[in-house]
Amino acid sequence: MFGNLGDMSKMLEGMQENAKKLQAELESKTFNVKSGGGLVEVVINGKGEVVDINIDDSLLSDKDSLQILLIGAINDANKMVEDNRQNSALGMLGGINPFGSK
Repeated sequence: MFGNLGDMSKMLEGMQENAKKLQAELESKTFNVKSGGGLVEVVINGKGEVVDINIDDSLLSDKDSLQILLIGAINDANKMVEDNRQNSALGMLGGINPFGSK
């Protein structure tokens, strides 16, 4: 019985190492999202932090449109990051989703 616990401990250590590698890999990725036909572009990293925003000069006089497009782009970028995290985690589990289907 204790041999099985030792094997399980090694397996858990391996999973922890893989999780750390996966986390570092996810955090190093960047995601680009364009909104309004490219009038607003948001770049977000794997941590979910906005690292760059580009705004077309034509939007600078239209605050309402700018706000709407920024909100949409940031929300889309955050969704991309979350989807990437979920897909990577599922890949690490060998495609088995313990939480049921999406």
